[in-house]
Amino acid sequence: MSGHTRAEVSRVDRVLHLVERIGNRLPESFLLFGLLFLVVAVVSTVVSAFGVVVHVPGADEATPIRGAFTGEGLEFLFTKMAENFIGFPPLETVVTIMLAVGLAERTGLLTALVRACFGGAPRRVLPYAVGLVGISASVMADSSMIILPPLAAMVFKAAGRHPVAGLLGAFAAAGAGYSTAPVVTSLDALFAGISNKVAENLPDPGTAVTPVSNYYFNVVSSILLGLLAGLLIDKVVEPRLARTGVPREETAGEVTTEVRAQLEPAQRRGLVWAGVAFLVAFGLVLALVLWPGSPLRNDAGGFLPKSPLLDSVTTLIFLGFAVPAIVHGAITGVIGRAADVPRLMTEALRDLTGFLVLAFMLGQFIALFTWTNLGAWVAVSGADLLRALNLDGYPAFLGFMVLASVLNLFIISGSSLWTLLAAVFVPMFVLLGFEPGFAQAAFRVGDSATQIMTPLNPYMIIILGYLRRYEPAAGMGTLVARMVPFVAPFWLVWTLILTVFYVADLPLGPGMDIRIGP
Repeated sequence: MSGHTRAEVSRVDRVLHLVERIGNRLPESFLLFGLLFLVVAVVSTVVSAFGVVVHVPGADEATPIRGAFTGEGLEFLFTKMAENFIGFPPLETVVTIMLAVGLAERTGLLTALVRACFGGAPRRVLPYAVGLVGISASVMADSSMIILPPLAAMVFKAAGRHPVAGLLGAFAAAGAGYSTAPVVTSLDALFAGISNKVAENLPDPGTAVTPVSNYYFNVVSSILLGLLAGLLIDKVVEPRLARTGVPREETAGEVTTEVRAQLEPAQRRGLVWAGVAFLVAFGLVLALVLWPGSPLRNDAGGFLPKSPLLDSVTTLIFLGFAVPAIVHGAITGVIGRAADVPRLMTEALRDLTGFLVLAFMLGQFIALFTWTNLGAWVAVSGADLLRALNLDGYPAFLGFMVLASVLNLFIISGSSLWTLLAAVFVPMFVLLGFEPGFAQAAFRVGDSATQIMTPLNPYMIIILGYLRRYEPAAGMGTLVARMVPFVAPFWLVWTLILTVFYVADLPLGPGMDIRIGP
């Protein structure tokens, strides 16, 4: 490595160290969200006292900002505390899935599976495999950010690479590339429904958006971003972990991810029977789904844009891990009696106690932020500012993507953010001659890249827990600093992909051009 390159690396390290130090000097996460809760409460009360309202396009009436320290607000705070905690959206997903994943981990199924599948894989291709799988994992919805990172850590360790690089790389790929995948997902149908709802009342609504309207753009994006994630894991993240002396072995927690070089005969038998159990369970679900009168179909007899099947992702993942894990444990002797199953699940939940405590405060903060309508006010105000700049053509889309990326730091839900922004920008861009599907594609770029660096992303708390198995002293600043190398490259490359489609006037998907035709 040349001296010039060393200097560049040194400068990058200094910047990341600065980010880490600043982030780690913030209060502990529970206290941080408690302080943010108070800030939202005070700001909402002051703003509401001035009678501020939000004019959300498409809404029949103006939406008022509601103050926390008002009669209505105090009633909300006192009566909804338990509901805000139990109803915290990621809670049901995280706890349910971790029951099954923890069971699979403690029965030895995951380590055996990783050894069998990746033990002989070339070490040099693993970062790129993790990147491509992570980008494609949005088909599992939010579950991807819970399941993939610890599995990637085990894969890296099995190959003799740094497990933390796999852990962080998988989370970055799944989170920063959440809005794209090489296959059609429920998110495509959800975005299309929102886009069409806004465009249908326009004089010239353009081409109706379908779940495949961004398919060509998504395929190109998912492949290139997956390879980019692999490159960043291989050339940036893992070398920096080595330079900063991050342990390669777990130093905290009750569970280790030891992966032996060879599988024992009992483990091989366990894997075979676990595979059989998985195929049987899959066949039963498939038979239920393919049945014409299946209760997992929607009223029209299909699955898109919404159906009980698409709402059952958490259940399907739970069964996909729990059933093979129980069979594997029974074959290998880890499960000797029925009581061992709930015992192992209980052990799995012990690792989540920190998250459960934090989820209480995070749930209160998110609920109050939503109830006060401050999120809608910030989003609409940002959209009004961008419109006031009178940008035209592609600069307007660049400004829109920057705005979406900034708002994504505060409003993690892509569907919620698109609901707010689509009401403003779909009509605006249609008037400029662009299809609603192109505005939706631009939103995808801004929607995901920055969500892996905001403490408001609840899944960062889960990853921080995994990271502390290797670095017990790691804080939120540590995690944010490790995510920063992914954010800017993802945003820039994704923007470049959209720029190529724009300049070359390529179709974004079947029947979806960029500009509204004559």
